[in-house]
Amino acid sequence: MRALSVAATGMSAQQTQVDVIANNIANVNTTGFKRSRAEFTDLLYQVDRASGVPTRGGQSVIPEGTAIGLGVRSSAVRALHMQGALIRTANKLDIAINGQGWFQVTGNDGETLYTRSGAFSQDATGQIVTLDGFPLQPGIIVPQGATELVVSDTGIVSARIGNAVEMTQLGQLTLAYFPNNAGLLPIGQNLFRETEGSGQATVAVPGDTGTGLLKQGYLEGSNVDPVKEITELIAAQRAYEMNSKVIQAADDMYGTVSKGLR
Repeated sequence: MRALSVAATGMSAQQTQVDVIANNIANVNTTGFKRSRAEFTDLLYQVDRASGVPTRGGQSVIPEGTAIGLGVRSSAVRALHMQGALIRTANKLDIAINGQGWFQVTGNDGETLYTRSGAFSQDATGQIVTLDGFPLQPGIIVPQGATELVVSDTGIVSARIGNAVEMTQLGQLTLAYFPNNAGLLPIGQNLFRETEGSGQATVAVPGDTGTGLLKQGYLEGSNVDPVKEITELIAAQRAYEMNSKVIQAADDMYGTVSKGLR
């Protein structure tokens, strides 16, 4: 009886679905977080009678065969890179991206990593870094004595030194974008790594095609919808219970057979 193994694959798939939903809900307040969705495909089919083969008399063909599915499997967990809501913070080093671009930061080994979290700070030298200390690319150093910091929508960073009338330009922020955002590899700490699936990064000035504009004093919130996640959690729980009922029914049927053979 195939029902036992088929229902077991269904329970495993729904467990994956619950795991994905749990991670979404856990990150409902994570800056720049993108919710994920589990994708499933059916498994191979066991063909007991093929369609389209000639009948015994050879006068016609069999219109419909017998193909019994062997269950389901997880095929992907897709990150949905939809824009999150922009939340005003009034912090001069909070910068949100309104578009599809990515901030570039330098990892511990010098590797370029990518993030949507624009919650930045300054280290002891005045360099702008992430909350985990990864330097922003291109590097921007805020000089001592700066009394005002301005980041334009197109990424020009300027500071007022002391009581100076004119603003001093410190640098130009750039954003990266990819042919396939879903192919980026999440590595934690709100960071992503480029992969062959994502394609190579293209670096451009904010406002150019595919990047978006910057908003100083704002952060991009998580795009997780708690109501939607709870609804999908209930659906996954019910689907898991239904698969367990199939296993219970198959076990009862085995019991009936074994009792009849005694």
